[in-house]
Amino acid sequence: MLTHSLRRSALPLILLPALVLLAGCGDEPAATAKPAPFASTYKPLPSKPTLLRNATVLIGNGQQLDNASVLLQDGKIVAVGSDVKAPDGADIIDASGKWVTPGIIDVHSHLGVYPSPALTASEDGNEMVAPDTAYAWAEHAVWPQDPQFPLALAGGVTSMQILPGSANLFGGRSVTLKNVPARTVQQMKFPGAPYGLKMACGENPKRVYGEKGGPMTRMGNVAGYRKSWIEAAKYLKDWKAYEDALAAAEGNEAAVADKMPQRDLRLETLAGVLKGEILVQNHCYRADEMAVMIDIAKEFGFKITAFHHAVEAYKVADLLAENNICAAVWADWWGFKQEAYDMTLENAAFVDKARATVTVDGKEQQRVGCAIIHSDSALGIQRLNQEAAKAMVAGRRAGIDISEAQAMRWLTENAAKALGIADKVGTLEQGKMADVVLWDRSPFSVYAHAEKVFIDGALMYDRNNKQQQAATDFELGIVKPEGERL
Repeated sequence: MLTHSLRRSALPLILLPALVLLAGCGDEPAATAKPAPFASTYKPLPSKPTLLRNATVLIGNGQQLDNASVLLQDGKIVAVGSDVKAPDGADIIDASGKWVTPGIIDVHSHLGVYPSPALTASEDGNEMVAPDTAYAWAEHAVWPQDPQFPLALAGGVTSMQILPGSANLFGGRSVTLKNVPARTVQQMKFPGAPYGLKMACGENPKRVYGEKGGPMTRMGNVAGYRKSWIEAAKYLKDWKAYEDALAAAEGNEAAVADKMPQRDLRLETLAGVLKGEILVQNHCYRADEMAVMIDIAKEFGFKITAFHHAVEAYKVADLLAENNICAAVWADWWGFKQEAYDMTLENAAFVDKARATVTVDGKEQQRVGCAIIHSDSALGIQRLNQEAAKAMVAGRRAGIDISEAQAMRWLTENAAKALGIADKVGTLEQGKMADVVLWDRSPFSVYAHAEKVFIDGALMYDRNNKQQQAATDFELGIVKPEGERL
């Protein structure tokens, strides 16, 4: 029988997935562990079988199919190819001359935590009170009615990671959302997506805390990271000792009550990283700082998933490939502060083409670069396809052969990898969620528009049908929408 004491073990409640435990005695009902707090309640909207046929299809994994079809059914991608039949009752859309891609995924967004209109009272994206605010969770600040969500949907964005701001060494937990209308953030939470931990290098922590007790320098930044990781390692060790003692006492919580550590929300998040359950999303511009952060990760035994705003990623592209770390970059946004100056338009292309040979378990393994185009902007998220196009063309000008199919990976497959959801979305492959965009032409054209956007097979946006375009209160004339749109 599951004891009450086991269910009350605070650290596992946060760090472990919901666990169903069966009763040990045949005459007792099964006991269910307390679910994780703030769990996703997302449910796909009803959908009809839909066949998009005769399209140019970018799978999202570097492959392109011409004159091909994509079948969506029961919220999943059922078939992709040249000989796909529609089931009875399916909607059949002739996509001749049009393009089909996976839904775009933005790995760096602040929609909902910096909603529109931009008012101080509703700006909740940056907990600037201490260098380490790993205890804060972005989802607790997301306003689901932010009118910027439907604008991003019209740009083909079906999922996004909402991050807390970058003032702190540790900014808090991110959350990955499906871009659907909802009353609560739980209804938007991407089911099964792991949390992220937002960290920040360089100028931001220095600027915010330099005259507030530090860190004042980059060496102070690094000292701050290491101090917190030392605390997290001890926290994890203490809880492990408690769980071992509890198991030895056969679940008798009273017998080991004096060994139970004090629960700490900040250290719970960091311990989740050390256990590999929370992914590190690291705001970091300079190449030398990325190298330092990789060394810190190795010192404490965790992995950095992606560097964001990685303006100098091209300088260490091989190092990133070697350590299997993605670089989320802009196409041409630079120069707004000192650490953003040493950029190149070919940044994404150089990261994409990087290769490294590593030895794993005595065997050589080839690793490839992981480039991502991100927005960090309520405007940029509406045209991420064009941002990728600019980066692709810059690479071509430099003599790097980059196909449109390959560049699409920067918006879909690689982005899904960075968020830990690549088994569910990011490519048009059988069995994955039917998050799909129908474009009226190549998405890398400056004239391209997302014509239809499907999420889990449900038509969420139709450029040619006002009834399929979500409207918010801010589109009804109460407040004049301005500024945050293209």
